[in-house]
Amino acid sequence: MRAFIVAVIVGLGSLPRAIAWGAAGHEIVATIAQSYLDPQVLNTVCSILSSDPSVDQVRGDGAPCYLSTVATWADKIRFRARWSAQLHFINGAGDHPPDDCRYPGPDGWQGKERANVLDAVHNVSSILTDFAQGSSSSGAPELAQEALKFLIHFIGDMHQPLHLTGRDRGGNSDKVHWDNRVTNLHSVWDSALIAKAIRLTPRNYTRPVALPTLESSFRDAIYDPYIRRIIWEGFGSDQVSGRWGSEADSWLECPSPESAVAAQWAPQEVLAAPRKPRPRSGPPLTSDSDVICPYGWTAPIHKLNCDVVWPPELDNPETHGRAPRREYLELDTPKYTGRIEKEWIVEKLLAQGGVRLAGILNYIFAPQQ
Repeated sequence: MRAFIVAVIVGLGSLPRAIAWGAAGHEIVATIAQSYLDPQVLNTVCSILSSDPSVDQVRGDGAPCYLSTVATWADKIRFRARWSAQLHFINGAGDHPPDDCRYPGPDGWQGKERANVLDAVHNVSSILTDFAQGSSSSGAPELAQEALKFLIHFIGDMHQPLHLTGRDRGGNSDKVHWDNRVTNLHSVWDSALIAKAIRLTPRNYTRPVALPTLESSFRDAIYDPYIRRIIWEGFGSDQVSGRWGSEADSWLECPSPESAVAAQWAPQEVLAAPRKPRPRSGPPLTSDSDVICPYGWTAPIHKLNCDVVWPPELDNPETHGRAPRREYLELDTPKYTGRIEKEWIVEKLLAQGGVRLAGILNYIFAPQQ
């Protein structure tokens, strides 16, 4: 685990190379990522964002900005930039959790080629890589800033399991009860689970912990104690012995060429998605390289839709969304929410999103040795 943390902070020496999470979830991912950025990378990233009026430009510790302030930008612009809406998710054709979680679905992928969150991560990462290398094709500061804000958001999106399935519009069409209030399955995973976890965070996490890079990433948000708990208990006070100490090193690994199709990393415009039929099977054509592999990273996340996210009871006509209100399935229960809380499923997804975002940015912008 220590090797993992060092690799992230110093530039990844191990590398050769509806709306997910709601506002709080996206900002949590961005805050965790910032705490693992190489200081020079943070300065570079903040320089790219410096002309954005929404970014906090000067902090008390002298560091230039908070990434969390732009984490929801992509959601805010999606209604006037309608072309971007399809870039927040990916749908398998015919997948049907909790019974079928093939990825892609049994009939391949829905939608247009390259117009999905996995290819979008590749697109914006390649634009930022070109910018970092001084390429004239994608070197405009305005394009780099847009690509960076999209990347911060899309990494959060791809760690929300319901943004990886097309069934019932990612659960948006499935009404459920949460604490006896009517909502839908997607909203439970966007916000309700996180809001409850924030509310139940022990009070001792309102005080700073002995992790200076983490503490310097906070901006007095309501979720700061929750992030402290995720990092302190997830990685351990020594960043070695926490819940994920034995596996976190693997979070930045990409599948071997034998198990994944490597992408050709040609520069692309963020929105230049060809209107052609999508491939029928396998990973999206341009999503994965041997360094940044959103398909490889999200395959286990998509599987959660069958394992835990999608309650089998939703397919019972007596508890389906068309039933009378009093019969909507209650999800804030020991059976459903209890397992999610016990296994730290949401916390792990948020941590993985933050670590992977930091890994990508460190890889792209780390000073050349």
